[in-house]
Amino acid sequence: MAPEKDILARFGARVRTLRTEAGLSQEGLAAECGLDRTYISGIERGRRNLSLRNIAVIAAALGVTMSELLDGVD
Repeated sequence: MAPEKDILARFGARVRTLRTEAGLSQEGLAAECGLDRTYISGIERGRRNLSLRNIAVIAAALGVTMSELLDGVD
């Protein structure tokens, strides 16, 4: 797997873990973020290379810091 793809997959897995721990569906997280559910799905599947702004929005919606969201991704 290419390094870029690998980090996207790890980040997506981290988002999925935190989302399920928060008791949110993809639809619920998308609503909290103001993003489309298919965008959240793409992130979780490692298919989206999202912006720093969207990382901050997702962290806030999950009630974690950006550092916590990125913990273990590297």
